[in-house]
Amino acid sequence: MTRRSLPPVRWASCAVGTTRPASGRSQAPGPACWRVAGLDVQVRRSARRRTLALQVRGGVVTAYAPAGLPDATIRAFVEAKQTWLRQHLGEQRSRPAPPALGDGSPLAFLGETLILRVAPVTQGRREGDVLLVPAGDVGAHVETWTRRAVLPTYAALVEDYAARLGARERLRGVKVGTARSRWGSCTAAGDVRLHWLLSRAPLEVLHYVALHEAAHLLELNHSPRYWAHVARVMPEYRRWHQWLRDHGEELGVRGDG
Repeated sequence: MTRRSLPPVRWASCAVGTTRPASGRSQAPGPACWRVAGLDVQVRRSARRRTLALQVRGGVVTAYAPAGLPDATIRAFVEAKQTWLRQHLGEQRSRPAPPALGDGSPLAFLGETLILRVAPVTQGRREGDVLLVPAGDVGAHVETWTRRAVLPTYAALVEDYAARLGARERLRGVKVGTARSRWGSCTAAGDVRLHWLLSRAPLEVLHYVALHEAAHLLELNHSPRYWAHVARVMPEYRRWHQWLRDHGEELGVRGDG
């Protein structure tokens, strides 16, 4: 089963092409941890990749490589980019942590701003522009309420974009995602997930992610043909793609795409 997702958030990337074919399954079930040029680097290999790329996000360096690429090639690439890597690591580690949610906190939700109130309730409940949640782990209560509240909107968006792309019959279902590593995903079976934290992004960004995943119903890749599907429905998609790169990590999604 194939999954595709949005590019990782809040990272700068540099890539080098490779003509070495990749075949079979990934060589490792998870990331290998290397020490290269004084940097800790996670190395993730995939049989689907055809390029070598570096990402810096959340203070972590990750190298994404084709399954058959020699270790020496990856190490040399990391060493050549170490100045670039150190610059972005420093920038990301110096960012202040987002404030914790509490009574009176503003909460972005599907283009609106709600006010969070801790109240004697058993579960999250919206009353006008106020979101009431139980005392205790406020963040967990907000997540639980949000995951339930966003599903109808998420489903309607994906269904609409799938129909506009001529792929409605390929969509099996829409769910709310919680993974820390991807904004959305689409499987070969037609299951689409959108991250619950997209509810805190501008509505245009949520629309872009919904379209991004719906387009994977036609192409389970990021080929030029795939992006042509996205562009014919949303010509300005690059603007919202860039927003995710510039601001997405502030919403809390980290890890590999």
